[in-house]
Amino acid sequence: MIMFNCDYNEGCHPNILKRLVDSNMDQHPGYSEDDLSAHAKELIKKACGRDDVDVHILVGGTQTNMTVISACLRTYQGVISCETGHIARHETGAIEAHGHKVLTIPSGDGKITAEQIKKYCHTHFTDESFEHVVQPGMVYISSPTELGTTYCRKEIEEIRKVCDEYNLYLYLDGARLGYGFASKGNDLDLPFLASVCDVFYIGGTKQGALMGEACVICNDALKKDFRYIIKQNGGMFAKGRLLGIMFEELFSNDLYMELSRHAIAMAEKLAAGMEAAGFKKYAESPTNQQFFCMPDKYGEILAEKYGFSNEGRIDDEHFIARFCTSWATKEENVDALLEDVKKLA
Repeated sequence: MIMFNCDYNEGCHPNILKRLVDSNMDQHPGYSEDDLSAHAKELIKKACGRDDVDVHILVGGTQTNMTVISACLRTYQGVISCETGHIARHETGAIEAHGHKVLTIPSGDGKITAEQIKKYCHTHFTDESFEHVVQPGMVYISSPTELGTTYCRKEIEEIRKVCDEYNLYLYLDGARLGYGFASKGNDLDLPFLASVCDVFYIGGTKQGALMGEACVICNDALKKDFRYIIKQNGGMFAKGRLLGIMFEELFSNDLYMELSRHAIAMAEKLAAGMEAAGFKKYAESPTNQQFFCMPDKYGEILAEKYGFSNEGRIDDEHFIARFCTSWATKEENVDALLEDVKKLA
């Protein structure tokens, strides 16, 4: 089975695995208080162009989202998210289970706009019974989104202005951040995110590491006692040096972006081949997630050899097929898929 289900089917980049093996019997303090983690954090700060940010490496995306949202919100507050946002769809109610409602906004492309956020907040605060309703206290966005789309600087800057107007924290989920950076038309980078977000994270799990997400805190108000909240939310790894090694490697010699560019090149080749065979794109995505309108009968044939995800129905005979490339996608596997797709056309 050749898998295009998601971007963490494989283990980790060989450089990381070698470092893990080579350092296996070394002794280091626990809980990310080791020299390797400290160096990884310094590399990330340098990439962000700021010495004054705090960097914490947590074990996974859900733990990072729970920890950040718990740190930002009071008990009566919720977080604004696109209805397809990861915290709204794919985290088993983790945010709600920790006491904060996800306040969803509809969207056709996986993004929310400054205008939508402003309207939501205006409606809340002009309601005469607003104190009886969960107060918006934060905006959650991801780039790339769950639909493979990306934000541009102008969109995020406009969202920032609304956040300032209504005293909302701005949080960006960067589980696939590098894949967004490497996509065509991208104008985001780490220094920009560090200048406009209160907090964001840099994905490792889906981008070449075995696990781990690097959370970057830019707002001083969120820095105090953040490690307490990491521990409380299950995000603190006892053998933190392992996470440090992974991000140390990813942020050395441009490896993070090298792997990201490879994933995008494979996605572009896959998309071009699918379209050439007559399959229509369901959504325009410049990143490593590609969505196609797939007849059920063709999906059943391809599923015998390939893994991909079903993202919902289009009609009685078609579904949305998502093919996901990654840092480790082999070009020969893309070629094999496209050869079989041609036979269906």
